[in-house]
Amino acid sequence: MKNSSKNNYSRKNSDQYKKNSNTNSYSKNTNHQKRNSRFLSHSSNNKEVNNINEIYNNKSKFSSNKRRKPITKSNLEVSRKNLDIYQDNTNKRTFDDWIWGKHSVFEALINERAINRIWCTSEIYSSDKFYILLKGLKSKGVLIEDVSWNRLSQLTFGASHQGIVLQLACSKTISLAKLIDYSKKNSANPIILALDGITDPHNVGAIIRSAEAFDCKGIIIPQRRCAGLTGTVAKVAAGALEHLPVSRVVNLNRALEELKKNGFIVVGLSGDGQLSISKFNENSPLVVIIGAEDKGISLLAQKKCDFLLRIPLKGKTSSLNASVAAAISLFHFTNR
Repeated sequence: MKNSSKNNYSRKNSDQYKKNSNTNSYSKNTNHQKRNSRFLSHSSNNKEVNNINEIYNNKSKFSSNKRRKPITKSNLEVSRKNLDIYQDNTNKRTFDDWIWGKHSVFEALINERAINRIWCTSEIYSSDKFYILLKGLKSKGVLIEDVSWNRLSQLTFGASHQGIVLQLACSKTISLAKLIDYSKKNSANPIILALDGITDPHNVGAIIRSAEAFDCKGIIIPQRRCAGLTGTVAKVAAGALEHLPVSRVVNLNRALEELKKNGFIVVGLSGDGQLSISKFNENSPLVVIIGAEDKGISLLAQKKCDFLLRIPLKGKTSSLNASVAAAISLFHFTNR
């Protein structure tokens, strides 16, 4: 009897353990089963319920893809549009006047080709092969920029540039001293134009065309903050660039001081000028400064001016295009 009671007691405990284990496993189930049971009570289609359960069980698989944008027709159209814009930009830039690569650039330098601008890395600039050549070009007014390798790749759209890129000019430039001598030999009262901050190549080309038409003796273009003698400038100038000397200077203010030492009067065109251009009658060599439309002549250049002249306007327009202002002033100065 004792043994049987023990067995009954142990069997009772095992049944109780199984019951507890079942209740524990049941309690461990999350609330989604309760929600599913409530859904079952209201649903008439067991197939739809199974689909919902399958989706809920796979919820963790879909959660990792929340941030991924679905591939739709509109997304494909946007990507194609961006690709077309990139291809258009590459097609718009013509590299007819560009040279890159160590050997090609070196041959252009030693043959004294007309150069507008050079981009190179610091390693190329300081190398034995290029240092002396680049230093001499920089003293002549050629703009040389020390840029990174990635910047050169952007400029050439991934071409094999080898660390140096060169842009040819459409005409050779001369030094400021040669321009002064040339202008005085060909006229008693020569006129020279100086451009200050005109970055639009169309404006520069139009100014060169007007300057040659009104017998201007030369143009001064600063190394920075001004468009160079690119193909666009030559095209707008319509051949005038071949008959007009151009000097590129490192610093415009120092160039103005040198011109004043050689007997030139420096005149600046400004809407705030106190003297009308029609009342200016000085008979002497002139340097006429043309500033950008939006900013005008810089403050440092204004301090170098002997006169600040304005073009009187009678309409409601407050300013003129830089090339138009240059043409009007040259017409007046050549008819003094």
